[in-house]
Amino acid sequence: MSVQDQLHRFLFENVAVRGELVNASNTWQDIVKGHDYPAAVEKLMGELLTATSLLTATLKFEGDITVQLQGDGPLSLAVINGNNNQEMRGVARLREGAEIAEGATLKEMVGSGYLAITISPLKGERYQGVVGLEGETLAACLEDYFMRSEQLPTRLFIRTSEKGAAGILLQVLPAQEPNPDDFTHLATLTETIKSEELIELPATDVLWRLYHQEEASVFDPQPVIYKCTCSRERCGEVLSTLAQSEVDEIIEEDGHIDMHCDYCGTHYVYDAVDIAAIRNAANNQSDQLH
Repeated sequence: MSVQDQLHRFLFENVAVRGELVNASNTWQDIVKGHDYPAAVEKLMGELLTATSLLTATLKFEGDITVQLQGDGPLSLAVINGNNNQEMRGVARLREGAEIAEGATLKEMVGSGYLAITISPLKGERYQGVVGLEGETLAACLEDYFMRSEQLPTRLFIRTSEKGAAGILLQVLPAQEPNPDDFTHLATLTETIKSEELIELPATDVLWRLYHQEEASVFDPQPVIYKCTCSRERCGEVLSTLAQSEVDEIIEEDGHIDMHCDYCGTHYVYDAVDIAAIRNAANNQSDQLH
């Protein structure tokens, strides 16, 4: 983990606005390496990761979050999974034979589609919000989502380059109504940040350059890391739910079953002995329940 992969929350002393700044450069590289995505898709994954990190911190819950883009374009799916500990993973899927040009826009990649945000808290009800891709950028679509679902004025500033991925979120505090001119002023200040500054400078330097006249309090940073949640045990649980005849047929034909994680590329291989052990464990668990 690099010190640059961190999320900083900050609060303005005299204006009812909160903010977050995240740098997720190394985490982004961990997510896309080994996938050979087109350059435009890699960039979109950096934007989606940055946005998911900012959303996770803003929504304040304990549990998992999934932010995904789906549509009828050459990029059928782009998704980031994360949690309140800022542990992130992600994957993109292209349609067979699809070509995506460098510099392709969001709509050129996804086509007619939607943005879905799914929150699965450890306690409480699962929630999903969906918004159409009406904005020209991912940031614009998310700003639209917040206005529709939370009724909170929100601005996102997301930057990617060969050096990394970073972003800033500004949001009006719930149940408070700052002067609209104050929020506009802060957003205008934030727009002046250059990509190389946001990505390459320490967060404290960025915040000082933007808001040194605004009296902002900065809280202790939270690390952002890449972590895939796949495991041999989880894949075994999936196998135990499949029809025994289907599993036996594959074992008879190939001698083993190869389970592949789309996110991190790990392969989990099971032979006939492994399958017997999985079934035995599943039967024992069923007996205990009854």
